[in-house]
Amino acid sequence: MTNTTSTYLTVMQNLPKMQAMTAANPAVKTASAYYAANIGKVTSIDDFVGNYRLLSYALDAYGLGDQINSTALIKQVLEGGVSNSKSLANTLPQWTAFATAFNFAANGASSVSTSTAIATTESNYDEQQLESNEGQQDIGVQLALYFNRVAPTVTNAYGILANQNLLEVVETIFGLPSSFSAENIDVQAKTLNNLFKISDLQDPAKLQQLTERFTAAYDMTYGGSSSSTTSLTVSGSSSSSSSSTPSAAITILSGIISSNSSSSSSIFSNALLESLQSFTLGG
Repeated sequence: MTNTTSTYLTVMQNLPKMQAMTAANPAVKTASAYYAANIGKVTSIDDFVGNYRLLSYALDAYGLGDQINSTALIKQVLEGGVSNSKSLANTLPQWTAFATAFNFAANGASSVSTSTAIATTESNYDEQQLESNEGQQDIGVQLALYFNRVAPTVTNAYGILANQNLLEVVETIFGLPSSFSAENIDVQAKTLNNLFKISDLQDPAKLQQLTERFTAAYDMTYGGSSSSTTSLTVSGSSSSSSSSTPSAAITILSGIISSNSSSSSSIFSNALLESLQSFTLGG
């Protein structure tokens, strides 16, 4: 029987192969082909935002799929660019990478359709899909992969606090109480800075150590998570009679849905989230 840690390590050890398999998926290939064939036709921010399929793909690639209907916000983000430290994209950390990749403001429309730009967006999209696929079997693996990919882009504690998924991982690693998120944000930031150096996230070895600490803590909290065990736990059919409630699991699920690609929404239905309210986690 596998658990979150062993599954995560297996994925990381076979990452190029799994990424290639994900990219070869018919649905992914179709979406990527459309994007590559049409992004070059974009001549303005309005063109980009007005093409649902292109925008959806781009947002999914940067974990913003749930924002597809926030067209006014997206326009503001893109129009402001990233050159000014006070621009909207720089004050909303979850948008910075997206605005940097689609930097119409500084580099013009042609910059988003270069071969390098397209390849980067496609790679990010494939990675998002891979993470979502893993999440169908084990939420912990999805969070671990997300953390390993996104955490290195964070430059301060506030970047973690602004990202629900990263925060879930850090809270799990250090065993922070549920009341932590209710504290003053500056107090939260100070706590995180006291727990570890943010610069560790840019060190591959230290990042790996932190990620494995998360998977180990996740396994201890939610028990062994082979695909069958995870299915039992998520569906609420665990045979354990533990009296603990799955509030943390619900939070993690909600975070993944809200900030990952739109395809994740089909993985966890409202009915499933509601069902989680009524069962107990096994140890």
